[in-house]
Amino acid sequence: MDASRDLIGYGGQTPDILWPNGSRLAVSLVVNFEEGAERQVGDGDAVSEPMGEVMSVVAPGTRDMGQEQIFAYGMRAGFWRFMDVLSHYEFLATFFCCGQAVERAPELAKQITDQGHEAACHGWRWRPQADYQTAEEEAADLDRAVAAIEAATRRKPVGFFCRGSESVWTRSLLAERGFLYTSNSFDDDLPYADIDHPDLLVVPYALDSNDMKFFHPNGFVRSRDMEDYVEDALATLLREAEAGQSRLLNIGFHLRICGRPARFQAVWNILKLLKRHEDRIWVATREDIARAFLAARS
Repeated sequence: MDASRDLIGYGGQTPDILWPNGSRLAVSLVVNFEEGAERQVGDGDAVSEPMGEVMSVVAPGTRDMGQEQIFAYGMRAGFWRFMDVLSHYEFLATFFCCGQAVERAPELAKQITDQGHEAACHGWRWRPQADYQTAEEEAADLDRAVAAIEAATRRKPVGFFCRGSESVWTRSLLAERGFLYTSNSFDDDLPYADIDHPDLLVVPYALDSNDMKFFHPNGFVRSRDMEDYVEDALATLLREAEAGQSRLLNIGFHLRICGRPARFQAVWNILKLLKRHEDRIWVATREDIARAFLAARS
């Protein structure tokens, strides 16, 4: 049994946090920027990523150009929809950026920070860090990803999130490199300190209010499904905030998923909903949320 697993957390006594605008509910909009960093036989991988609009029927080991194009849509078309809608509603988001994706489209990555959004590190490839066999191998790819993001955006990323799970070394590697926060955590509604790495804040993420569920059989089908789900989450957290409990709501999007026209309506309507409640919530990048949390706790 792993005694390090913390099932208690704040124990129902959450810290009294007022976000910078005086509200108790912070909202983090996340856009995943990972297209071009997924597994593809055409890029030299043994197999291509099977999960897309449909499960791939191409034999493992054979180049799947259909899947390549499904991913490419996110960069070629979906990206611009997200940039436009965020500008329209005047919200700042955090983009989880894979290093290889940034290296392939540096001009798009530069647009992210040029418009005031945050470019966080999403690993070098769209893969779990838990797959790495050694800390040295993981460190080399982490450094490669940071360098690609910094070269494109002129800003060194301070936040991290990878697909699936961190490795047992990931947080030590992040702390050694001076990262402000990690988001590979699905276990709370507020940031918290990592006990083993006191200078590394954990800013939890969520996979339920996330458009990846359009690609799962138990998930969303119509754009309205995601809109309803986020609206219910917002209602619950606003009710708790009004009772004096500080909270964080995470909403996750992907360029190739909600960047498609029918699903993009969910993005538009969710941001419209947030705008309607702007006097009761604080929509901010994860970097700003992390810094505000630390300032409030100091």
